[in-house]
This record gives sequence, structure tokens and C-alpha cells, in this order.
Amino acid sequence: MVAASSWAARLKAGLARTRAVLGSDVGTLFGRRSIDASLFAELEAALLSADCGVEATSALLEDLRGRVKQQRIEDGVALKAALKQALTERLAPLERGLDTSAHKPCVIVVAGVNGSGKTTSIGKLAKWLQGRNLKVMLAAGDTFRAAAREQLAAWGERNGVAVIGQQGGDPGAVVFDAVGAATARGLDVLIADTAGRLPTQLHLMEEIRKVKRVIAKAMPGAPHETLLVLDGGTGQNAIAQVKAFDAALGLTGLILTKLDGSAKGGVILAIAAARPIPLLFIGVGEGIDDLQPFVARDFAEALVD
Repeated sequence: MVAASSWAARLKAGLARTRAVLGSDVGTLFGRRSIDASLFAELEAALLSADCGVEATSALLEDLRGRVKQQRIEDGVALKAALKQALTERLAPLERGLDTSAHKPCVIVVAGVNGSGKTTSIGKLAKWLQGRNLKVMLAAGDTFRAAAREQLAAWGERNGVAVIGQQGGDPGAVVFDAVGAATARGLDVLIADTAGRLPTQLHLMEEIRKVKRVIAKAMPGAPHETLLVLDGGTGQNAIAQVKAFDAALGLTGLILTKLDGSAKGGVILAIAAARPIPLLFIGVGEGIDDLQPFVARDFAEALVD
């Protein structure tokens, strides 16, 4: 388990670029300033630069202006507190814990474009689940890249969990076998990797839809979670990815990775406005414990403090 103070520090470090863009140190944008049009203009520019998006930024500023009037906010310090509260409320609908208890095994399919951190996130998710005394298996459904199978096998070895896979072959067959194996062994969770793809690669999107259909044949009602991994440095393109993958697969949750100090975390606000699919986990680094559940208030505090 990761200590709350340690995780808060890592999250704050991971959002360093966004905080710099927002200029949220007390001595800068919010420091002892009267509330006027120029402050809101600077805040609008900062939010857009942080990848919050036009729609989400406009809605947030309208909300903030209403709070200023209703609460009679007169200085930047109080405005900063109001911004933190407004961010928390807007991000709260994305907050949902991963509950695997309703099914055994709970089958989780993980999708994402190449380079998003998908396979690494699977390894970290397996570790997180093991920390809750759950027995986990991995399925190497990305049969198109030998490196992906090797990477997943390495995570399996690191975590001490079995990995079902085969060189080449059909991804659906691999996952079908894995469902049978996880069921036979009485395991709690099966996480299936899939080939990285762009949402514009329609033939590959059809391939992952096929994997979902095969899983449903192997275990009626499965998969129980279909997650999309997003690279925190993708910016507004992340919204296009969420929409495309959701339309094709019916996403149940998101994982946002690589909030490593260089990414701009404001895209979460844009996602909340455009397609509020639950954000189950965020990743802030390369460590095995650097994937943790998303908590709206913690994120807002790390973003603004």
C-alpha cells in the first residue's frame, strides 16, 4: 500500500506542469489580487493552456463567476479556494472504484493506442489488485507485437502471476483460453491485453470487438470492465480517443497514465465535460506503485495548490 502523504506528493509532482501553467502559486495568479475582468481573462488563458478545452473552461469560469457573486469573494486567495471546490465538483462524477467482487473471475479488457502505457498499466493494475489479496491472471491478447507479449510476461514474472499467451495466432483464441484457465483455477481477476491501435484503424477496432464477443461466449456477461488507457501527454486528442473507443467498445472506465511532470492534467476536466466515463486510475510515474485510484478532491488539490 502507498502512504497517503507519499501519493499526494507524487501526484503534485506529476501535475507540476499544469500548476505552472495555471500559475497557481499564491504569489502569482491568485496572490492578493482583486477580482476583476483581467484576472478571469488570465485564468481562462491558463485553463486553455492546461488542456482543459474550450467547453469545460467556459463552463468552469461561468460557475466561478457565480460563486464570486454568491459568496462575495473579493480576493485571489478566496478565488483559489473556490476554484478548487468547483474543480472537485466537476471531476467527482468521474470517481468510481473498481469492484471485482460480483464475478469470479472478473474479466477486464484493456485497450489503448501504442505508446499510451497500456501494457505497463496492466502490470501495475495487477500489483494493485494483489495488494487487495486478489488472485490475478494476465492474458497476452496483443499477439501482433512480440515486444508486447514479452513486456507482459515480464510484468507477470515481476508480480508472480500467470500469463496466458502464444506467439502469433488469434487474439480471441488466447483470451478464450485464458478465461477457461482463470475459471478452472478459481482466480479472482483476469486482465486481457489487446493490440494497440488508433481509433481510425477500423479493421483493428473490429478485431478488439471480436475479442469481446469471444469473451462473452467463453463467459456469459463478460467482459465485466472495458478500460481505455490514455497518455496524459496526449492533450485534447485524448477526448477523440475516448469518444472513438467508447463508440466501438462501450467503455466502462479510463486509466490516465504518464502524469510525470511533463503532461498537462487539465484534459481530465475536458473529458468530464465531453464524455464523463469513470476515471478509475491515474499513473504518475514508472514505479510499480505509481498507479492509484482517482480521487477528485485529491486531484483538484494537487492541480491548484
